[in-house]
Amino acid sequence: MEQGSAREGVRPAYAPGAFSGAPADGRMPECRVPEQAGGERAGVERAGGRPADGEQARGEHTHSEPPAPRVVQRHSVRGQILEALRAALVDGELVPGQVYSAPALGARFGVSATPVREAMQRLAVEGAVEVVPNRGFRVSERGPRELAELAEVRALIEVPVMLGLARTVPAHRWCGLRPLAEATVTAAAVGDRAAYAESDRAFHRAVLMLSGNEQLVAVADELHRRSQWPLVSGPATRRADLLADASEHTALLDALVSQDLAVVQALVREHFAGADR
Repeated sequence: MEQGSAREGVRPAYAPGAFSGAPADGRMPECRVPEQAGGERAGVERAGGRPADGEQARGEHTHSEPPAPRVVQRHSVRGQILEALRAALVDGELVPGQVYSAPALGARFGVSATPVREAMQRLAVEGAVEVVPNRGFRVSERGPRELAELAEVRALIEVPVMLGLARTVPAHRWCGLRPLAEATVTAAAVGDRAAYAESDRAFHRAVLMLSGNEQLVAVADELHRRSQWPLVSGPATRRADLLADASEHTALLDALVSQDLAVVQALVREHFAGADR
């Protein structure tokens, strides 16, 4: 689950359906997605082959209302660069302690230095990099103690929330999270650490969002992101470790469905403790 971990040995994968109250075949209840009412789409011709009132047939333009040109906003480029830099941090492509200049990274991504510099400023606010005047940005160096502290704070936040959700959320609500848990397994199976990091956060966000507390979700997600940055001089996360972490997601869903509070607490704490080994 936590990208920054350097573990000794491999934690055993948890088998879905191993807890009391879970379905025997390990599968969650099916969720039915409601179909779109009427099968109509906005702007599409209605019955009889004629556009609805106020709509214009595709391909027709009036002189009074020309189609608006599509404009690429600069902030969208910055957002793409920010996500690319975050992935490079998780993958260890940006080495802790090394200084990188905005022009050099811009050349790497095929963009100007400006969106790179703006994205790096955001990463500096998050604590991922440090500004080095007249040189660029140094990737922050992190040790096991910082990772352990992050794991402790995350456990203080998420364990009681998940225990509360296990008591109150009906079983059928958890079935919608099954695809998110499976996405972590897919990313782990191919050793894609960046994809695993994103799917891991998506799963935890979805669980915590059931609490209805948006501020809690934002704080927990920020702590989660920081816990995924690699340790300085630490070995790369092994695929077996990723698979062990991913299996805990499906095991957690089974425990939540069966309202097994002891297992929920043990799984979440073990999940976070993996970052400290």
